[in-house]
Formats: sequence, structure tokens, C-alpha cells
Amino acid sequence: MKNENEGERMKKNIIRIILSILLLCTFVLIFGFSSQDGEKSGGISQKITQVITSNINSIQELEKIEKEEVLNKIEYVVRKLAHFSIYAVVGILLMGLLCTYEIENNKRILITVIVGMLYAVSDEIHQGFIPGRSPQFTDVLIDTFGVITGALCSMIILKKRKIYEKKKNST
Repeated sequence: MKNENEGERMKKNIIRIILSILLLCTFVLIFGFSSQDGEKSGGISQKITQVITSNINSIQELEKIEKEEVLNKIEYVVRKLAHFSIYAVVGILLMGLLCTYEIENNKRILITVIVGMLYAVSDEIHQGFIPGRSPQFTDVLIDTFGVITGALCSMIILKKRKIYEKKKNST
């Protein structure tokens, strides 16, 4: 019995370490993206947009000015999806980490959202000091929505896993 508890505790500690490292790496990645000046950041978004649209004939056949307008709109969406996606990863990792502790689900969600939102705010403040970048309140909202979505996805996955384990153990 004692060995089982120690084994479970060791397993939880390993999971906590892995999730903490992944979360820290994600925060460093976000910081790195935010440290790019406006020109470099915009250049990356433009390249991604060009790759996405390169095989869409209806866009490629447009007149130059109209094509630029369409590409700018798509680039804007690409940038916002990047914000949402990376913060969804933050939500998944934070919720996963918090699920290794004995905390009520409501508190886990609240902690995840607050930590994610605080990091999003600090990230936008950081961008205010980078040439060609500026803090955007809408980005904080998008980032926070990404965290919430990631946290909810984590909860769904963990709930399904528990149901699967119950079924597996009952047979």
C-alpha cells in the first residue's frame, strides 16, 4: 500500500515537472515572439499568409491593390489565430498542471484564467517597449479566450479519461 502511494506521488511529481517545463517553454516562446520588432513580426505573418494563400487562385488572380487588401485582412486573422492558439496551449498546460493537485475544478479554472490573463497583460505591456509594436487590449481578450478554451479542452479530455478508466476497471 505504501509503495503504491509513493509510486503515485512520484508519477504526479514527474507529470508536474514535465508540465511546468512545457509551460515555461511556452511562456519563453511567447516572450520571444513579443520581443521581435514590428518589421520582423509582420514579416513572419506575411510569409505564413503567403503560404496559406499561394494556391488559392481567386486571391492570386486579383489586381495588385485588391490582392494586398485581401492579404492584409488574412494576415490580421493569422496574427489573431496565433495569439489564440498559443494561449490555448497555455490553458491546456496550466489546467493539466493544476489537475495534479487536489483543487476544486472551479478554482482550477479561475487560477488558470487569472494566470493566463496576467501573462497576456504582461506580454502586451512588454510589446509597448518594442519598436514597431504596441499593446492591444483586443489581444489580451483573444489570449484570455484562448486560455479559457484550452482549459475547457483539458477538462473535457481529463473527464473522458476518467470515464474510460472507470469502464476499464469495472470490466
